[in-house]
Amino acid sequence: MAEEAHNHDRRPDWDSYFMMIAHVVKLRSNCSRRMVAAVIVKDRRIIATGYNGTPRGVRNCFDGRCPRCAGTAPSGSNLDECICSHAEENAIVQSAYHGISTKDATIYVTLNPCLTCAKMIINSGIREVVYDEEYRFSAQTKELLEEGGVICRKFSGIRLDAMLPGGRP
Repeated sequence: MAEEAHNHDRRPDWDSYFMMIAHVVKLRSNCSRRMVAAVIVKDRRIIATGYNGTPRGVRNCFDGRCPRCAGTAPSGSNLDECICSHAEENAIVQSAYHGISTKDATIYVTLNPCLTCAKMIINSGIREVVYDEEYRFSAQTKELLEEGGVICRKFSGIRLDAMLPGGRP
């Protein structure tokens, strides 16, 4: 009987569930160049979300506040001029702001972490990174996460559009 019920369980696995949520969270991003999100999970419960964008109380990036994003800098260049916070940074900071420990948590991100976010992930006690898309994932960043004891793996679950009726979003 239990086996029969299991065969009809069409729910997404945990990785797919949390990654789908991350893709919805990224819709809140106010970056005019790239939408990215992070979801921090502990004991299969979401403890924080974050998306990339300008700091709290600052005019949004898509409203012209970020000089880099408003300019013509090629992708990946002039990052020192960008005032936006990364999704991982915002999720970690939200946890700290609300006094929620990230020790031994997993972070689901729609884009692999950069070197700076990798350092924050390690120092926050997060033990696993699951990322969907890869963008300039440097060997240095991968090595740092590994040396810091953080498991890092590419998402390989089901996509949101595969779960929707008709297979389309």
